Amino acid sequence: MCGIAGYVNLDGRPASPAIVKAMTDALAHRGPDGEGQVVYENVALGHRRLAIIDLSPLAHQPMATRDGASTLTYNGELYNFLGLRTQLEALGHGFRSRSDTEVVLEAFAEWGEEAVSRFNGMFAFAILSRRERRLVLARDRFGVKPIYYAQVGQVLLFASEIKAFLAHPAFRAEIDPEGLREYMTFQNFLNERTLFRGVKILPAGCVLSVALDGPVGEPKRYWDFDFVERPEERGHEELIEELDRLFVQAVSRQLVSDVPVSAYLSGGIDTGSITAVASRQLSSMRTFTIGFDVRSISGLELAYDEREGAEFMSSLCRTEHYEMVLKSGDMERAIERLVWHLEEPRVGQSYPNFYAAKLAGSFDKVVLSGAGGDELFAGYPWRYYRAASSANFDDYAERYFEFWQRLVPGDSFDAVTEPIRDPNSQGMLDIFKGVFRGHQNPLNGPVDYINHSLYFEARTFLHGLLVVEDKLSMAYGLESRVPFLDNDLVDFAMRLPARYKLADLDHAVRANENEPGAKTTRYHHSKDGKVILRQALARYVPEKVATGAKQGFSGPDASWFRGESIDYVRDKVLDRNAKLYDFLDFGTVSGLVQDHLDGRENRRLLIWSLIYLESWCRQFLSPGSGAHGLKSEMVLS
Repeated sequence: MCGIAGYVNLDGRPASPAIVKAMTDALAHRGPDGEGQVVYENVALGHRRLAIIDLSPLAHQPMATRDGASTLTYNGELYNFLGLRTQLEALGHGFRSRSDTEVVLEAFAEWGEEAVSRFNGMFAFAILSRRERRLVLARDRFGVKPIYYAQVGQVLLFASEIKAFLAHPAFRAEIDPEGLREYMTFQNFLNERTLFRGVKILPAGCVLSVALDGPVGEPKRYWDFDFVERPEERGHEELIEELDRLFVQAVSRQLVSDVPVSAYLSGGIDTGSITAVASRQLSSMRTFTIGFDVRSISGLELAYDEREGAEFMSSLCRTEHYEMVLKSGDMERAIERLVWHLEEPRVGQSYPNFYAAKLAGSFDKVVLSGAGGDELFAGYPWRYYRAASSANFDDYAERYFEFWQRLVPGDSFDAVTEPIRDPNSQGMLDIFKGVFRGHQNPLNGPVDYINHSLYFEARTFLHGLLVVEDKLSMAYGLESRVPFLDNDLVDFAMRLPARYKLADLDHAVRANENEPGAKTTRYHHSKDGKVILRQALARYVPEKVATGAKQGFSGPDASWFRGESIDYVRDKVLDRNAKLYDFLDFGTVSGLVQDHLDGRENRRLLIWSLIYLESWCRQFLSPGSGAHGLKSEMVLS
């Protein structure tokens, strides 16, 4: 796991070693174990190393083939690299190191861009072909590892994090008004756009080919999610056994490492099962949990603290267990560094993830995460069923769009974003629909709409979670692995009929048959989701864990924002001179915030986003936020 950066002068000007060194230095937190830069004519490649597999200097990057024809800067892990290495050796390829990096390099030499379809793992890389005079950027199927790119005049920049661009003299950080409107709708970005003008994230499952003398091509998709109903001849018990086999295989694959592997551990079934399987194969294992001080909290937010369940699973798995308890002021203490590392805001209040990474990174370099189980196996039934009885795609899109308009009420959106309103802007509903462009699965009934929802959430919500997971773990030089996102396990989950995932599917079908297009109003508990996954993993966790309700990883911020943190909220987002009001309407926003403070509405997601945006504006848009404004205490924290 590492950080990569570089650029191409598309007009042929020689690249600068000093500039790519500065870009690489901006990513020092991602790779404290080494660095390297290579300049070839008008191309510069940089690398920061976090040594996980083959700790020797032979795995140093950027890495070139023996004939010097190709050079690679790579971030990630291939869990099937030993099998690929055996295939490549049979084809005549030799290896100097024991690293997966060299396998990626030789695989490209043998199979070209088609090699990415053979990779099972998480990766983002740039590979320079001197013979073909082109640079290829690539990203893994699911988007576990990010890579950003931006064309500024005749310069193409790319990096694991946007802050590396600040070290290039051609780049100036500016806000993208369309990106801000999209974020204020979805608390996320649904496609390539970011909050930085001109900066794109390469979509998951895509490659981008760049001729060294231009032009920059368009991303080409080599893989996509495909949730669709297929005939299933195997019986229920046979499917449970197959799911169990694939899950154990996925966890086992992701234990490959030359350094210790630990795990996040909540009170839920996903991390509990991962820990149970991993701990059987490791002689010793550490686990980490974030809890919350809920002494002043009442109601549903009391359930946010999962320490008791985590401690119970730790005792069963005999792990060395560590906890950190967050209080209301911890968000305030972390926000500046969190924003610097996360850069573009994404789904949810991510400061608990920041502290979790800090805790785990204090001990180890590799940690297993439970991300992906909900999105693959339908862990949010109350979301899917609201759209299950749609009459057609447009009806479905309007219903599901309404649900995902997370931050600002629809009737207030235009007023909130009035300062950046553009009559030529693309509509937010059109952006929502655009996620399905090229996705041609049939829509003939409730099950098809549910599968459409699973597709949407895997492409957007899961992707946002993965960006947060990567940035905040790498802030502490920590590699976060996601066993649920194993190629074989994902393929199984996508083929699995919806009736094995959702407990009350028949209700949605009957509702649609009785009144096509009617809204499904029945409330669905989280226990109604992930049915077969719960059954398969029940052999690894106690019954109360296997059948327990899902709990999101979030603090009791709704109460804290009205209580202990109310002065902080007022100071940051009820100040007319706050920088975020260069782009949003103060009067409308302050009214929405006051609704929360007075207890009329729960707008914790909006308030968190506003706090984040204010810090973002001050850090990235202020004078001195360019190459000479990189703060070492932020970069190296």
